[in-house]
Amino acid sequence: MRRIVSSITDGIGFDILLVGLAMVFLVALAGLPLVYNVMMSFQQVDMFNLNTLSRPFAGMENYREVTTQPEFWLVMKNTAIFVFGSIGGQFALGFALALFFMARFPFAATIRGVFLVSWVMPGLVVGALWAFILAGDYGILNEMLKGLGLIDQSLFWKSDPRLSIWAVTIANIWLGLAFNMMLLSVGLAAIPRDLYEAAELDGANGWQRFSTITLPMMRSTVGAVLALGLIYTLQQFDLFPAITEGGPANSSTVAQYWAWQWSFQLFDFAKGATVSVMMLVFVLIASFVYVRSTRHEVRG
Repeated sequence: MRRIVSSITDGIGFDILLVGLAMVFLVALAGLPLVYNVMMSFQQVDMFNLNTLSRPFAGMENYREVTTQPEFWLVMKNTAIFVFGSIGGQFALGFALALFFMARFPFAATIRGVFLVSWVMPGLVVGALWAFILAGDYGILNEMLKGLGLIDQSLFWKSDPRLSIWAVTIANIWLGLAFNMMLLSVGLAAIPRDLYEAAELDGANGWQRFSTITLPMMRSTVGAVLALGLIYTLQQFDLFPAITEGGPANSSTVAQYWAWQWSFQLFDFAKGATVSVMMLVFVLIASFVYVRSTRHEVRG
């Protein structure tokens, strides 16, 4: 017994124990549901056979039916707008704020902490707030745009098919802005200050220092931030029921919300699983990019 305890408490044995417990946790809470979901995408699953594992095998029929739905390409277009619009907006604004807060000025840390409030707020709460901000008749956003002279009459962000997907995208940019700023700030802080001082002594201006020092030194951080942004955006669900409910006429329905509609509104769990598996492919690609972007940092 003492030999077993000794083998566990020494460095190697304890590491093996921790890794083993982590593997059990991942298999139980992530691996099994994932396998179960993939299996459902190749079966016929509805309310009548959901509680049993004896289900008709459908092969690729679910994938064929999902991809031939009239709204399929609209959902894919909305998903692309939502994902790339969110990632681009979060990254650009997050990078700008990270650079801004690198400067030393009074209350910089306090102001930066205020930005982090958006990241810790639940998605449904953020959606409810933005539902009021984006309201066509009394929304704050319309009043701000009118005050700036950018629009003459109110825009109905949530009910206009041309604007609804952008309404949710704007809310998601605000939600993920602090996360991007935080990660990019960490990357900027890791760049040695003496590089900037040497470049300044050589006569390099601000843009030259940014393009020759900041961007090259931030390459791995930028790759990780973009990959994580893709993963989190593809998982974002809460904003849609709170702001647009996928409407009007599916103009703001994205893949993750479409999967929920298949499963919990139409009760076709196989089709919902099929859409989820299709999204999983994109998440795996983003995860691969993330791992590749951080590999050399881990080695270092």
